[in-house]
Amino acid sequence: MKKDIPDLKVEDMAIVVAPPEDDFIDAELWDAYVINLKDEAIQNVLIVSKGYGEDADGERRQTSTLRHFFEEIAPLALHKIEPIPRDLFWLAHEYWVSFSYGGQIYDKKYVFVPGSLDAINFTPIPFLDRKGVMIR
Repeated sequence: MKKDIPDLKVEDMAIVVAPPEDDFIDAELWDAYVINLKDEAIQNVLIVSKGYGEDADGERRQTSTLRHFFEEIAPLALHKIEPIPRDLFWLAHEYWVSFSYGGQIYDKKYVFVPGSLDAINFTPIPFLDRKGVMIR
């Protein structure tokens, strides 16, 4: 039974977290995006996002789980998912992405670990004309 399930690898997809402009020091809200780097559109895109981690007192904390649905994301395009308050960067931010492409369903989990949203990890973001942190 298990051998009959195709092992589909997600390629040409990315999740990005970026400040609203290049002068990010004062920006209270950053934005999360999904980027379709494929030459074809993807359909029925479901993104489940949440934040989790331990606070300074060692207590487990978790944000609400949010679900975002996009009927289609065009080829070589990005789509805004949600804003992230900068004061929650001490949490890990998880994005579970599922979508249809070529008659198959794909899914992948992307996690921005605490500390990964620092300027040292910035890279130019395709289709956005600014820098941010990108996981492919």
